[in-house]
Amino acid sequence: MLEIQKIRENKDFIINRLNEVRKIDLSDTVNKIYKLDEQKRETQQKLDSSQAQLNLLSSQIGGLFKNGKIEEANSLKIQTALIKDQIKQTKEVYSKLESSIDELFCLIPNVPNELVPSGISENDNEIVSSSEINKDDFKSFVPHWDLCQKYNLIDFELGVKISGAGFPVYKGKGARLQRALINFFLNEASEIGYQELLVPHLVNEKSGFGTGQLPDKEGQMYHTEKDNLYLIPTAEVPITNIYRDVMVNINDFPIKHVGYTPCFRREAGSYGKDVRGLNRLHQFDKVEVVQITHPEKSYETLNEMVKYVESLLEKLELPYRKLKLCGGDLGFTSALTFDLEVYSPGQDRWLEVSSVSNFETFQSNRLKLRFKDGKKTKLAHTLNGSALALPRIMASLLEINQDEKGISIPKILIPFTGFDRIEN
Repeated sequence: MLEIQKIRENKDFIINRLNEVRKIDLSDTVNKIYKLDEQKRETQQKLDSSQAQLNLLSSQIGGLFKNGKIEEANSLKIQTALIKDQIKQTKEVYSKLESSIDELFCLIPNVPNELVPSGISENDNEIVSSSEINKDDFKSFVPHWDLCQKYNLIDFELGVKISGAGFPVYKGKGARLQRALINFFLNEASEIGYQELLVPHLVNEKSGFGTGQLPDKEGQMYHTEKDNLYLIPTAEVPITNIYRDVMVNINDFPIKHVGYTPCFRREAGSYGKDVRGLNRLHQFDKVEVVQITHPEKSYETLNEMVKYVESLLEKLELPYRKLKLCGGDLGFTSALTFDLEVYSPGQDRWLEVSSVSNFETFQSNRLKLRFKDGKKTKLAHTLNGSALALPRIMASLLEINQDEKGISIPKILIPFTGFDRIEN
C-alpha cells in the first residue's frame, strides 16, 4: 500500500507514472484520496482543539467546586458534556474518512521504479539476456508429458481422479527427482546465509492483506470459509508476515529467509497449451527466498537475488533468459520485477520459473514493518523471489536431458537423487 505522505507530496507524479508505465488511469482515485486526506487532517485538528478545550475546562471545574463556586462549576460541566458529544461525533467522521481512504488505497498498485519499461502485456517485457538456442538440436525432442508417461514419472490422469485437473501425482523416480530439487534449492540458499523456515500452509486474512494478495487476488486463492483461512499461493505470504507489526533492529539487516512449501492457486482463465502437463497447476512445490533490508540497499539486494537464481539455473545446466517486466505485466505490489525463464525444447517455448521482485515499502506499509534509523522510524523494504518453482524446472530438465534411451540427471543433482539416469 502506498504511503499517504507520497500522495501528499507526489500526487501528480504517481498519477502520471501509473498512467505512462502501468497503462492504468487512477487519477480520480488518487485525487479522491488526496481530498479525503485533507478532510481527515482538518478533522484531526478539530479533535485536537476540542480535546484541548475539554482538558482546560475539566481542570478548572475541580477548583471552582473547591472554592464554592458551584454555579460556575455546573455551567462548565454542561459545556464539557457538549464538547464530549462533539468529540464523539467528530471521531465518527474521522473513522469514516479513514475507512474510505483505506478502501481506495487498496485499488492502487505500487508505483513502478524508473527502470520499469512502459508496456501493456508480457509481449512488452524487456529481454535483458538469453542463452543461445539452436533449435535444430531439439527437432526430435518430445514434451515432458510424453516423457512422464513413458518413464512412469508423473501421472496426470490419476491426479484428476483424486482431486481434478492441475493436481498431478509424482511417482517413483519422478517423486525422488522432485524431492532432490527441493533439497538442492534449500541447501544452496542455506549455504549463502538464508535461514530455512518451515511455515504454515494456511494464513489468515490479515496475512493475505499484509503482503498484498488480498483483496487484489482474492479470486485466485483457495479459501476455507468456515475458518476464514486461505491456502497460500507462495511461501512469501507466511514468511513475510512473521514481521507484521514488528520493529526490527537496523543491525539485523539484511534479514534473509528461505522456505519450501506447496503452493495453491486457482489459475482461473487458463486454457489450451498453457495448462498442458506441468505448465500451470493448482498445486505445486516452490522454494522461496525472502529478504527484508534497509531502503538504501534494496536494489543492490534485488540484483544479488537475481544473480543467485541465475546461478541455480546454471548449475542445473538449463538454458534460460532474464526479462525485466514492463508496467502492464508488473505485479500489483511490485516496484520492479525480473523474471527468469527456462527453455522447453519439447514445446519450443520459454517457461517462467522465477519472479524476483522489490516491493520497496508497499508491503511493509501494510505490515507496519519498521525500523529505527537514528531517531527516525522508517519502513523497511521487502523483496522475494522464486528459487525456484518446481513444475517448469522439472519440465525443462526432463526435456533438455532426454535421449533415445532415457533421461540424464544433471551432475549437481546426482548426490540428491541417488541415480544418474531415468530409463525403462
